[in-house]
Amino acid sequence: MIELGVNIDHVATIRQARRTYEPDPVWAAVEAHLGGADGITVHLREDRRHIQDDDVRRLRDLTQVKLNLEMAPTDEMIGIACQLKPEMAMLVPEGRQEVTTEGGLDILAQEARLKDSIRKLADAGIMTSVFIDADIAQVEAAARVGARVCEIHTGPYAQAFHTKGRDARSPAVLEELAGVRVAGRAIVDLGMRFNAGHALNYFNVQPVAALPDVRELHIGHAIISRAVFVGLRGAVAEMKRLMREADSLRTQA
Repeated sequence: MIELGVNIDHVATIRQARRTYEPDPVWAAVEAHLGGADGITVHLREDRRHIQDDDVRRLRDLTQVKLNLEMAPTDEMIGIACQLKPEMAMLVPEGRQEVTTEGGLDILAQEARLKDSIRKLADAGIMTSVFIDADIAQVEAAARVGARVCEIHTGPYAQAFHTKGRDARSPAVLEELAGVRVAGRAIVDLGMRFNAGHALNYFNVQPVAALPDVRELHIGHAIISRAVFVGLRGAVAEMKRLMREADSLRTQA
């Protein structure tokens, strides 16, 4: 059964705009859980632009579903993860000038360092995920460095969907989706878990949720955006419904 991890970073973005104490990401995690989230994701960035260290500590203590900590593979972040022990740590590339994560982690360029980081996380009992592009060479490198999960970057698929008339059957969209599917198959064949995420929303999520082998989608901005109008619990529930609907068609095929 496909699962939904809800990224609540932008609840903290709103709070940090005023440097105050609300809205509280922990409250958001509870609402997401009540809406059907299977996990909570937060990205502790080097510049602490939204999620703060104390947020992660409180979420670790209070969240009743699994916690996924997104982070750059730096010594600082590895140390924080090993201390707090989230259920999963997802290694992502990070740039101070980017608005959001702009691409997948280049594992090929830093295999030795990433293998060491993943070993440290594994020794602390933490499942490690890597956020990568739909590139078979990167999938194979992920297996070599010891990742247990690969999350495929769905940004190119979402961009094609947005620019090609929101048509799920357009050749450009089908081409990007096929790339995600092929990468997902390779991930599973190499003994890892296939997750996906980035720029998924209520209009483009179902073709990804219907892919064979995909276990979990991580979605944040679209859910928080809709929550402004309908509330977080309802926004999560609607996304979960769309995913489960697509998943049921997959399992019946």
